[in-house]
Amino acid sequence: MQKIDGKLISAQIKEEIAIEVKQIIDNGGKKPNLAVLLVGNDGGSQVYVKSKIKACELVGFKSTSIKLPDTVSQTILLEEIDKLNKNKDIDGFIVQLPLPKHIDENRIIEAIAPSKDVDGFHPINVGRMSVGLPAYISATPLGIIELLKRYKIETAGKHCVVLGRSNIVGRPMATLMSKKAYPGNATVTICHSRTKNIKEITLNADIIIVALGSPEFLTADMVKQGAVVIDVGTTRIKSDKTKSGWKLKGDVKFEEVAPKCSFITPVPGGVGPMTIASLLKNTLLAAKKEIYS
Repeated sequence: MQKIDGKLISAQIKEEIAIEVKQIIDNGGKKPNLAVLLVGNDGGSQVYVKSKIKACELVGFKSTSIKLPDTVSQTILLEEIDKLNKNKDIDGFIVQLPLPKHIDENRIIEAIAPSKDVDGFHPINVGRMSVGLPAYISATPLGIIELLKRYKIETAGKHCVVLGRSNIVGRPMATLMSKKAYPGNATVTICHSRTKNIKEITLNADIIIVALGSPEFLTADMVKQGAVVIDVGTTRIKSDKTKSGWKLKGDVKFEEVAPKCSFITPVPGGVGPMTIASLLKNTLLAAKKEIYS
Protein backbone atom coordinates (compact mmCIF):
# COMPACT_ATOMS: atom_id res chain seq x y z
CA MET A 1 0.00 0.00 0.00
CA GLN A 2 1.27 3.44 -0.94
CA LYS A 3 -0.19 6.67 0.41
CA ILE A 4 -0.74 9.35 -2.21
CA ASP A 5 0.80 12.51 -0.76
CA GLY A 6 -1.27 15.47 -1.91
CA LYS A 7 0.76 17.91 0.17
CA LEU A 8 3.96 16.90 -1.61
CA ILE A 9 2.48 17.05 -5.11
CA SER A 10 0.74 20.35 -4.35
CA ALA A 11 4.05 21.86 -3.22
CA GLN A 12 5.74 20.63 -6.41
CA ILE A 13 3.03 22.21 -8.58
CA LYS A 14 3.25 25.53 -6.72
CA GLU A 15 7.02 25.54 -7.17
CA GLU A 16 6.63 24.90 -10.91
CA ILE A 17 4.08 27.72 -11.18
CA ALA A 18 6.33 30.12 -9.23
CA ILE A 19 9.22 29.42 -11.63
CA GLU A 20 7.01 30.09 -14.66
CA VAL A 21 5.58 33.29 -13.14
CA LYS A 22 9.11 34.57 -12.51
CA GLN A 23 9.98 33.90 -16.15
CA ILE A 24 6.87 35.80 -17.31
CA ILE A 25 7.77 38.82 -15.15
CA ASP A 26 11.46 38.70 -16.17
CA ASN A 27 10.32 38.81 -19.80
CA GLY A 28 8.25 41.94 -19.17
CA GLY A 29 4.89 40.31 -18.59
CA LYS A 30 2.46 41.11 -15.77
CA LYS A 31 1.74 39.12 -12.64
CA PRO A 32 -1.27 36.81 -12.99
CA ASN A 33 -4.15 38.24 -10.96
CA LEU A 34 -6.73 36.02 -9.25
CA ALA A 35 -9.79 37.66 -7.70
CA VAL A 36 -11.96 36.03 -5.04
CA LEU A 37 -15.47 37.30 -4.35
CA LEU A 38 -16.78 36.31 -0.92
CA VAL A 39 -20.39 36.83 0.16
CA GLY A 40 -21.17 36.73 3.88
CA ASN A 41 -19.27 35.49 6.92
CA ASP A 42 -19.25 31.71 6.56
CA GLY A 43 -16.28 30.50 8.62
CA GLY A 44 -15.25 27.72 6.25
CA SER A 45 -15.43 30.02 3.24
CA GLN A 46 -13.30 32.66 4.98
CA VAL A 47 -10.62 30.06 5.73
CA TYR A 48 -10.62 28.90 2.09
CA VAL A 49 -10.33 32.46 0.81
CA LYS A 50 -7.40 33.23 3.13
CA SER A 51 -5.59 30.08 2.00
CA LYS A 52 -6.13 31.02 -1.66
CA ILE A 53 -4.72 34.50 -1.09
CA LYS A 54 -1.72 33.03 0.74
CA ALA A 55 -1.13 30.56 -2.11
CA CYS A 56 -1.22 33.44 -4.63
CA GLU A 57 1.53 35.23 -2.69
CA LEU A 58 3.59 32.05 -2.58
CA VAL A 59 3.67 31.60 -6.36
CA GLY A 60 4.03 35.29 -7.22
CA PHE A 61 0.44 36.03 -8.24
CA LYS A 62 -1.40 39.23 -7.46
CA SER A 63 -4.64 38.57 -5.57
CA THR A 64 -7.76 40.70 -5.32
CA SER A 65 -10.30 40.08 -2.59
CA ILE A 66 -13.86 41.44 -2.69
CA LYS A 67 -16.17 40.95 0.29
CA LEU A 68 -19.91 41.58 0.26
CA PRO A 69 -22.44 41.21 3.11
CA ASP A 70 -24.71 38.15 3.18
CA THR A 71 -27.66 40.54 2.71
CA VAL A 72 -26.43 41.65 -0.71
CA SER A 73 -29.04 41.42 -3.45
CA GLN A 74 -28.57 39.16 -6.44
CA THR A 75 -28.68 42.26 -8.69
CA ILE A 76 -25.75 43.91 -6.88
CA LEU A 77 -23.78 40.65 -6.92
CA LEU A 78 -24.33 40.31 -10.66
CA GLU A 79 -23.11 43.90 -11.11
CA GLU A 80 -19.90 43.06 -9.20
CA ILE A 81 -19.38 40.01 -11.42
CA ASP A 82 -19.85 42.16 -14.51
CA LYS A 83 -17.15 44.55 -13.24
CA LEU A 84 -14.75 41.62 -12.77
CA ASN A 85 -15.58 40.31 -16.25
CA LYS A 86 -14.66 43.68 -17.74
CA ASN A 87 -11.57 44.34 -15.60
CA LYS A 88 -8.60 43.62 -17.90
CA ASP A 89 -6.17 43.46 -14.99
CA ILE A 90 -7.94 40.41 -13.53
CA ASP A 91 -7.11 37.16 -15.33
CA GLY A 92 -9.52 34.90 -13.49
CA PHE A 93 -11.90 35.01 -10.56
CA ILE A 94 -14.07 32.80 -8.42
CA VAL A 95 -17.23 33.40 -6.46
CA GLN A 96 -16.77 31.45 -3.23
CA LEU A 97 -19.53 28.94 -2.66
CA PRO A 98 -21.90 28.35 -0.93
CA LEU A 99 -23.91 31.53 -1.40
CA PRO A 100 -26.79 32.78 0.80
CA LYS A 101 -30.10 31.02 0.12
CA HIS A 102 -31.73 34.04 -1.53
CA ILE A 103 -29.17 33.97 -4.34
CA ASP A 104 -29.44 31.58 -7.30
CA GLU A 105 -26.01 29.91 -7.54
CA ASN A 106 -26.58 28.73 -11.11
CA ARG A 107 -27.45 32.27 -12.24
CA ILE A 108 -24.24 33.55 -10.63
CA ILE A 109 -22.07 30.83 -12.20
CA GLU A 110 -23.57 31.54 -15.64
CA ALA A 111 -22.79 35.26 -15.25
CA ILE A 112 -19.03 34.64 -14.95
CA ALA A 113 -17.21 35.06 -18.27
CA PRO A 114 -16.05 31.57 -19.36
CA SER A 115 -12.59 33.00 -20.11
CA LYS A 116 -12.25 34.03 -16.44
CA ASP A 117 -14.03 31.03 -14.91
CA VAL A 118 -10.97 29.46 -13.27
CA ASP A 119 -13.24 27.37 -11.01
CA GLY A 120 -14.40 25.56 -14.15
CA PHE A 121 -18.09 25.64 -13.19
CA HIS A 122 -19.52 27.59 -16.14
CA PRO A 123 -21.66 25.41 -18.48
CA ILE A 124 -19.43 26.40 -21.41
CA ASN A 125 -16.31 25.11 -19.67
CA VAL A 126 -18.13 21.97 -18.53
CA GLY A 127 -19.35 21.41 -22.09
CA ARG A 128 -15.92 22.00 -23.62
CA MET A 129 -14.38 19.55 -21.16
CA SER A 130 -17.07 16.97 -21.99
CA VAL A 131 -16.29 17.02 -25.72
CA GLY A 132 -12.51 17.16 -25.26
CA LEU A 133 -11.90 20.83 -26.08
CA PRO A 134 -9.47 22.94 -24.02
CA ALA A 135 -11.29 24.17 -20.91
CA TYR A 136 -10.87 25.17 -17.31
CA ILE A 137 -11.52 21.99 -15.35
CA SER A 138 -12.96 22.30 -11.86
CA ALA A 139 -10.20 22.22 -9.28
CA THR A 140 -10.88 19.00 -7.36
CA PRO A 141 -11.23 16.71 -10.42
CA LEU A 142 -8.20 18.39 -12.00
CA GLY A 143 -6.26 17.75 -8.79
CA ILE A 144 -7.22 14.07 -8.78
CA ILE A 145 -6.14 13.68 -12.41
CA GLU A 146 -2.79 15.25 -11.51
CA LEU A 147 -2.31 12.84 -8.58
CA LEU A 148 -3.02 9.82 -10.80
CA LYS A 149 -0.59 11.16 -13.38
CA ARG A 150 2.26 11.93 -11.01
CA TYR A 151 1.97 8.58 -9.25
CA LYS A 152 1.89 6.88 -12.69
CA ILE A 153 -1.29 4.98 -11.81
CA GLU A 154 -2.57 2.96 -14.77
CA THR A 155 -6.12 3.88 -15.80
CA ALA A 156 -6.55 2.54 -19.36
CA GLY A 157 -8.98 -0.36 -19.47
CA LYS A 158 -9.58 -0.19 -15.73
CA HIS A 159 -13.02 -0.18 -14.10
CA CYS A 160 -13.41 3.13 -12.29
CA VAL A 161 -16.33 3.58 -9.90
CA VAL A 162 -17.26 7.13 -8.91
CA LEU A 163 -19.38 7.39 -5.77
CA GLY A 164 -21.28 10.67 -6.02
CA ARG A 165 -22.84 12.61 -8.89
CA SER A 166 -22.27 16.27 -7.96
CA ASN A 167 -21.55 18.80 -10.70
CA ILE A 168 -18.39 19.83 -8.85
CA VAL A 169 -16.72 16.41 -8.46
CA GLY A 170 -18.66 13.28 -9.42
CA ARG A 171 -19.88 14.12 -12.91
CA PRO A 172 -16.70 15.84 -14.19
CA MET A 173 -14.59 13.06 -12.65
CA ALA A 174 -16.54 10.42 -14.56
CA THR A 175 -16.11 12.38 -17.80
CA LEU A 176 -12.36 12.81 -17.31
CA MET A 177 -11.77 9.16 -16.45
CA SER A 178 -13.54 8.02 -19.63
CA LYS A 179 -11.72 10.44 -21.97
CA LYS A 180 -9.29 9.25 -24.65
CA ALA A 181 -6.28 10.43 -22.68
CA TYR A 182 -4.03 9.59 -19.77
CA PRO A 183 -5.28 9.52 -17.09
CA GLY A 184 -8.45 8.21 -18.70
CA ASN A 185 -9.59 5.46 -21.04
CA ALA A 186 -11.31 3.79 -18.09
CA THR A 187 -14.72 2.14 -18.02
CA VAL A 188 -16.70 4.31 -15.62
CA THR A 189 -19.65 3.56 -13.37
CA ILE A 190 -21.35 6.32 -11.34
CA CYS A 191 -23.09 5.32 -8.11
CA HIS A 192 -25.31 7.56 -6.01
CA SER A 193 -27.92 7.55 -3.27
CA ARG A 194 -30.41 5.57 -5.40
CA THR A 195 -27.93 2.87 -6.46
CA LYS A 196 -29.09 -0.39 -4.89
CA ASN A 197 -26.06 -2.68 -5.22
CA ILE A 198 -23.14 -0.35 -4.45
CA LYS A 199 -21.06 -3.00 -2.65
CA GLU A 200 -21.35 -5.40 -5.58
CA ILE A 201 -20.21 -2.64 -7.96
CA THR A 202 -17.29 -1.35 -5.85
CA LEU A 203 -15.97 -4.89 -5.32
CA ASN A 204 -15.40 -5.05 -9.10
CA ALA A 205 -13.66 -1.67 -9.23
CA ASP A 206 -9.97 -1.17 -9.96
CA ILE A 207 -10.24 2.52 -9.04
CA ILE A 208 -12.77 3.98 -6.58
CA ILE A 209 -13.27 7.74 -6.31
CA VAL A 210 -15.47 8.57 -3.30
CA ALA A 211 -17.15 11.98 -3.23
CA LEU A 212 -20.30 11.52 -1.13
CA GLY A 213 -19.72 13.67 1.95
CA SER A 214 -20.62 10.64 4.07
CA PRO A 215 -17.91 9.93 6.69
CA GLU A 216 -16.32 6.46 6.49
CA PHE A 217 -18.91 5.22 3.97
CA LEU A 218 -16.46 2.99 2.09
CA THR A 219 -15.42 0.01 4.23
CA ALA A 220 -12.97 -2.83 3.67
CA ASP A 221 -15.64 -5.32 2.62
CA MET A 222 -16.50 -3.04 -0.33
CA VAL A 223 -12.98 -2.96 -1.80
CA LYS A 224 -11.07 -5.64 -3.69
CA GLN A 225 -7.38 -6.36 -3.06
CA GLY A 226 -5.08 -4.00 -4.96
CA ALA A 227 -7.66 -1.30 -5.70
CA VAL A 228 -6.80 2.39 -5.98
CA VAL A 229 -8.95 4.50 -3.64
CA ILE A 230 -9.29 8.29 -3.93
CA ASP A 231 -11.11 9.90 -0.98
CA VAL A 232 -12.62 13.31 -1.72
CA GLY A 233 -14.67 13.53 1.47
CA THR A 234 -13.93 16.11 4.16
CA THR A 235 -16.49 16.19 6.94
CA ARG A 236 -15.81 17.93 10.25
CA ILE A 237 -16.85 15.79 13.18
CA LYS A 238 -16.53 16.41 16.90
CA SER A 239 -13.49 14.85 18.56
CA ASP A 240 -12.12 14.89 22.09
CA LYS A 241 -8.68 13.92 20.75
CA THR A 242 -7.84 17.26 19.10
CA LYS A 243 -7.22 20.75 20.51
CA SER A 244 -9.87 22.29 18.30
CA GLY A 245 -12.49 19.73 19.33
CA TRP A 246 -13.00 18.81 15.67
CA LYS A 247 -11.48 16.28 13.29
CA LEU A 248 -11.65 15.89 9.52
CA LYS A 249 -13.05 12.57 8.34
CA GLY A 250 -13.01 11.27 4.81
CA ASP A 251 -15.58 9.13 3.03
CA VAL A 252 -13.30 6.10 3.42
CA LYS A 253 -12.72 4.11 6.61
CA PHE A 254 -9.00 4.56 6.09
CA GLU A 255 -7.53 2.24 8.75
CA GLU A 256 -9.35 -0.83 7.49
CA VAL A 257 -9.44 -0.03 3.74
CA ALA A 258 -5.79 1.06 3.33
CA PRO A 259 -4.19 -2.41 3.78
CA LYS A 260 -6.18 -3.71 0.79
CA CYS A 261 -5.16 -0.85 -1.54
CA SER A 262 -2.29 -0.43 -3.98
CA PHE A 263 -2.70 3.36 -3.64
CA ILE A 264 -4.91 5.44 -1.34
CA THR A 265 -5.32 9.12 -0.46
CA PRO A 266 -5.46 10.05 3.24
CA VAL A 267 -7.72 12.70 4.77
CA PRO A 268 -6.38 15.24 5.42
CA GLY A 269 -3.34 15.53 3.14
CA GLY A 270 -4.61 13.76 0.03
CA VAL A 271 -6.97 15.41 -2.44
CA GLY A 272 -7.54 18.56 -0.34
CA PRO A 273 -4.20 20.32 -0.95
CA MET A 274 -4.55 19.72 -4.69
CA THR A 275 -7.64 21.90 -5.02
CA ILE A 276 -5.86 25.23 -4.53
CA ALA A 277 -2.88 24.07 -6.61
CA SER A 278 -5.31 23.31 -9.46
CA LEU A 279 -6.97 26.71 -9.10
CA LEU A 280 -3.54 28.33 -9.44
CA LYS A 281 -2.84 26.24 -12.55
CA ASN A 282 -6.09 27.43 -14.12
CA THR A 283 -5.28 31.05 -13.26
CA LEU A 284 -1.87 30.74 -14.90
CA LEU A 285 -3.54 29.33 -18.03
CA ALA A 286 -5.94 32.31 -17.95
CA ALA A 287 -3.06 34.78 -17.64
CA LYS A 288 -1.32 33.15 -20.60
CA LYS A 289 -4.58 33.11 -22.61
CA GLU A 290 -4.04 29.41 -23.33
CA ILE A 291 -7.70 28.36 -23.18
CA TYR A 292 -9.43 31.44 -24.59
CA SER A 293 -7.00 33.47 -26.69
